[in-house]
Amino acid sequence: MAHSFAHGNHSHTQKKARVRGGGTGGGTDRDRVRRVLSQNFIVDGDTVDRVVKAAGHHDLVLEPGAGEGVLTRALAGTCGRVIGYEVDPRLAARLSAGTRDHPRIRVVRGDFLKAPVPREPFAVVGNIPYAITSKIVDWCLRASGLTSATLVTQEEYARKRTGGFGRWSMLTVRTWPWYDWEMTDRVGREAFRPVPSVDSAVLRIERRAQAPDLPGYRAFVEYGFTGPGRSLYATLRTRHPAGPLDEAFAAAGLDPGTVVAYVHPDQWRVVFDRLAPDSPGESGQGVRRASGTGRSRRR
Repeated sequence: MAHSFAHGNHSHTQKKARVRGGGTGGGTDRDRVRRVLSQNFIVDGDTVDRVVKAAGHHDLVLEPGAGEGVLTRALAGTCGRVIGYEVDPRLAARLSAGTRDHPRIRVVRGDFLKAPVPREPFAVVGNIPYAITSKIVDWCLRASGLTSATLVTQEEYARKRTGGFGRWSMLTVRTWPWYDWEMTDRVGREAFRPVPSVDSAVLRIERRAQAPDLPGYRAFVEYGFTGPGRSLYATLRTRHPAGPLDEAFAAAGLDPGTVVAYVHPDQWRVVFDRLAPDSPGESGQGVRRASGTGRSRRR
């Protein structure tokens, strides 16, 4: 059953949240603080339930932007332990006092980005500050013990990372062999107070069970995105002979004229495996630079 909450976990928009029917001036001191921190609280219980369901059960959860603890308490009902990080001293004090006797919740007043990485497996779940979405995602991807991250982000960011516009970002492609990226749900702006100027979504990043050893893959992707050609084929042709490259693209079902952003991450993997000399199941074809482009290079 959906519930409505007067306060909840918060996020910061890329710009100050624009509240419908009002500007950025006036209001109470607390209103002014919210505008300065660009806080947007989840007030819809159904949204909280959907985030918790998407996150799943975990023994340990770290929550950025715990706010007044609506999501914090919900997570504590399904997970072993929840450590909530809140940078706003007023909110941190209130949540700490309100959960002091809760055996599964610990509140930390401070910046999540400075949080120590747990030594045990853990998940990250939160309605995160949108202004530092990329930094939080980077923190998660660097954390060796992370099993998954379930984050409420701007809808545009979630779609960009999951191919929602038919295009794929370099970050997603570069991490695809190790992480699955999925937008599990859309969250309308009416689920927050103050009402932000953009819609949100639930983005889930899950570590894959098998971590392949792919030396050179990240550099391969980075060159594909930033190299001199407009298409992936044109860029890779500056480093690889036409024969193996044609075979790799055919195996991936790729047209040579495909713009790099429209290449699916699975197709990147096929092309890489076909061109990498030591990939399992390959014919042993070495990866050489195209004639006249300089020294040979192993990828």
